[in-house]
Amino acid sequence: MGYDDEDIRVLGEVGNYRFGSVSSQLTNDNIAVPVHPETQFDEQLFLTLLRGSISLTRDEKWRIIQAIPKLSQFQIDELQKILEEERKKFSELSPKHLLQLMKLEQKHSDDWRDLQTVTVQQSAQAQEQQEADEIRKQLGL
Repeated sequence: MGYDDEDIRVLGEVGNYRFGSVSSQLTNDNIAVPVHPETQFDEQLFLTLLRGSISLTRDEKWRIIQAIPKLSQFQIDELQKILEEERKKFSELSPKHLLQLMKLEQKHSDDWRDLQTVTVQQSAQAQEQQEADEIRKQLGL
């Protein structure tokens, strides 16, 4: 595959960046997958594919995670295939698209970090609520 002048120019701008390299620096920490007794899949792989998606918004990713217990095995498998296909297709694009992909991936990586922060905050709020309920119970309120 030959590169045209624009490909070479963009490659000079993005340096070592390749699609997926930004999201690969992230973790799945603090993203809890709800219990899903009806399905079996590699949760960490699923979250890794989900966090790497640049076609889904932060809220869509959150809704997918929350919907996991309601999804069938077929739906989980298909969603995983779609996410894998998305990653493959974007990584195969011409170098001239790398700058735009890098910006998109950075934005979606920031969104993933936001999701991690929100999850931690929700967990802390739930813990505080539980402690407050215990105190009320002890006080007979």
